[in-house]
Amino acid sequence: MKFFFETYGCQMNIAESAALKLAARGEGWEETETSGDADLILLNTCSVRITAEERVLGRLAHYSALKKKGKSFTLVLAGCMAERVKEKIKDEFPALDYIIGTSERSLFPSILLAAKEKNSAAGAAEIPGQTPAVKPSEKAAEISAEKPVFSFSSSHLEDGSFRTFVPIMHGCNNFCSYCIVPYTRGREISRDPKDIVNEIRGAGTKGVREVTLLGQNVNSYKWEGPVSSGPGSAAVEQSGAGLDFPGLLELIAGETQNTPVKWVRFLSSHPKDLSGQAIKVMSDNPVFCRHLHLCVQSGSNKILKAMNRRYTAEQYLDLTARLREAMPEITLSTDILVGFPGETEEDLDQTLDLMEKVKFLYSYMYHYNPREGTAAFDLPDRIPDQIKQERLGRVIRLQEQHTKNQLKSRLGAEVTVLIEGISKKNADELVARTERDEMAVVPGLGSWIGRFGRIKLESLAGNTFRASHAEILD
Repeated sequence: MKFFFETYGCQMNIAESAALKLAARGEGWEETETSGDADLILLNTCSVRITAEERVLGRLAHYSALKKKGKSFTLVLAGCMAERVKEKIKDEFPALDYIIGTSERSLFPSILLAAKEKNSAAGAAEIPGQTPAVKPSEKAAEISAEKPVFSFSSSHLEDGSFRTFVPIMHGCNNFCSYCIVPYTRGREISRDPKDIVNEIRGAGTKGVREVTLLGQNVNSYKWEGPVSSGPGSAAVEQSGAGLDFPGLLELIAGETQNTPVKWVRFLSSHPKDLSGQAIKVMSDNPVFCRHLHLCVQSGSNKILKAMNRRYTAEQYLDLTARLREAMPEITLSTDILVGFPGETEEDLDQTLDLMEKVKFLYSYMYHYNPREGTAAFDLPDRIPDQIKQERLGRVIRLQEQHTKNQLKSRLGAEVTVLIEGISKKNADELVARTERDEMAVVPGLGSWIGRFGRIKLESLAGNTFRASHAEILD
């Protein structure tokens, strides 16, 4: 039996798809690179932007057409879009066999069993509480009559990978007025630090070099239970039960000593929750990469308030100043949203001014699109599309200038990189990344992939550094 996944959206979805793949392999399934010979196709979906949902709707139409032509496979919709539209999507696409929301992944092993029995017999096996082609609102849990609740998988490591995502929390309590995530992911749940440490340890035994801690808002991590003892945990245990995000970082820093894991990153970070103690732990422990993605969204206090971001531009600037004081080598990236309802030219100028002061290495820049179900959906004074596009263009041009200047200032530097793969443009070159999240290419051997090397940043091609050779460090 073969499975095929399509994953859309954020790193959390990538991690959760990896966990589902592990579950499938554990049941004897094999992954196929194309959907044509798959017995089960799963779409793990995103709802942050309407364009992501539109792509999934197109894929559902494609797979539905294949089923009408007689192609036999089990079709599963999972993730945030499944959670958001589960009450109506089945009516539009009756070819869907199963719909599993963000808290219902525990049903997946039984779906695998049903798909296998469907393949070997005329009918699908029943899943207690869920029969094929029913709406999730009518389902109960796999075994009991209770509705499934979110649970963390024990591992999210892609087979053979030297990097992995490790979720530490799930959900969001912030309710930014433009964001659908709290409605699709639910309230914040923090993961047992013992399970986080065990996953990182397990990844280290399989040769993983880099770990990225994930959460919709990692800074709000808060474990209320006891903290198990182990290497690096003594300092946190002195304060008794419970662990916050800085404490978790300190615990992880200790646990990664003398392991193959040499770099740790984390995202996403909310500016209102990044504490001075977290900055200190990062600064004190070189395992944490000198790069941070810190979403600002806008430089206008009026717009930030309307977005319900709960910080001001001045507070954000103070936070970035403290980060750079503690770690002068750190680079920052961000998200910038333009064209929010009520935004004026003055508001945009304030965003551009903040960008000039911070000088981000790169930004994810986009204009506002209303999402039904969010608080901002009903706000007046929507900005016409033409104006949104023009404002976005100004933001992009300024960011391109800042990126170019920062990269040029690095020419001649000797840096450590993690070699990630073979260049798509030249099979004789390898793609590598610095801890500051800069990209580089260097000639080398495929056997170097997944290893650390030392290179000199000699020239630039676009936003990618070039080096003539690498010294492999391990």
